[in-house]
Amino acid sequence: MPICEIDPWRTQYFERVDCPANVFIPTEDSDAWTWNPKHRWAYDKLQVATLQALLAAPHGVSPEKYPVFSKPIYNLKGMGVGSGVLRSKDDYEAAYHPGHMWVELLEGEHLSSDVALVDGVPQWWRHAVGIASGDGTFDYWEVRSEAAPTVESWAGDWCRRHLAGYTGMINLETIGGRIIEVHLRFADQWPDLYGGDPWVEALIWLYARGEWHLDDSSRRTGYSVVLFMPHGRRYRHPPISAVEQARKIPGVSSVQITFHEQIDPDRHAMPPGGFRVAIVNCWDREAGSEARELLRRQFASQT
Repeated sequence: MPICEIDPWRTQYFERVDCPANVFIPTEDSDAWTWNPKHRWAYDKLQVATLQALLAAPHGVSPEKYPVFSKPIYNLKGMGVGSGVLRSKDDYEAAYHPGHMWVELLEGEHLSSDVALVDGVPQWWRHAVGIASGDGTFDYWEVRSEAAPTVESWAGDWCRRHLAGYTGMINLETIGGRIIEVHLRFADQWPDLYGGDPWVEALIWLYARGEWHLDDSSRRTGYSVVLFMPHGRRYRHPPISAVEQARKIPGVSSVQITFHEQIDPDRHAMPPGGFRVAIVNCWDREAGSEARELLRRQFASQT
C-alpha cells in the first residue's frame, strides 16, 4: 500500500499502484505532524494567522471588536470540532476555552486546495468548494478543474516564504484567499477525481524522488456527494451488493462507506448536524445524488 491510510474505505484509491517500501506518504494529520518535525508548526493556526498579519490571539486576550471566529489552536481530528463565530463579548466569555484562539472573521469563498510542493514551491494545484447543509455538514463538494488565481497567488507566495525545504503535498483551507488552516498531507477523499492511478503515481514520485510529473491536461470537474444520517443510532454497513449497485450508476466514480461499524459512534469525530455514513464521488452530480438516495434508503431501513 503506497499510502499510509487508516480508513479502509479509501484504500481503494491506492491499492493498484506500487510504492517503494521506504516511502511514507501521510493521509492523517497525526502522521504528517510526526514525520515533519521541521514544518509541524504549520498546524498552529494562531501562527498561520499571524504570519498573514490577521488579527488573532489566544483565548485570554479579548477581541477588541466582533464578530470573530473561535477555534482550537491545534485540531488534528478536523470536522470543525470546537469552532464557531463569536458575535459579542458575552459569546466570547461563554466560549472561553484554554488552548483555543480567535481570529478576525474572514469573508469570501471557502476553498480546500491540495498543492504539490517541491522545496516549498507549488507545482500543482486542485481546488474544491463545499456546499454546506448546516451544523457543520456538507451536501456535496465540487472538485473544480479550473484554477483559483487569488488563492494561488497569495498562498503560493506564502508557501515559498514559509515552507521552503518542504517537499510533499499540503492541503490549504482558505477564505477569501487567506489561509485559515494548513495540513501537511492531501485530501484523501477524492484521488479518483484528481486522475486516479496516474495521479497516485505522480504522488509517489513526489515523495520518492522530490519531483512532480503529471499530465493533467484532461482534468475535469467532479463532485463528492456526502450522506449524513441522524445522530443517536448505531449504523451498520450496507450489503456489498447495495454499494456495488450505487457504484455502477453511470457517472459515479466511487463509493465510500465512511465509518467503522465496530467502533462506538461517539468515538467518531462528526459535526453536530449529522453522522457521516457515505461519500459518492461522481462526474455527474445528479448521478451522485441518485446513488446517495439509494444508500440513504439502505441506512434508513436498518433497525
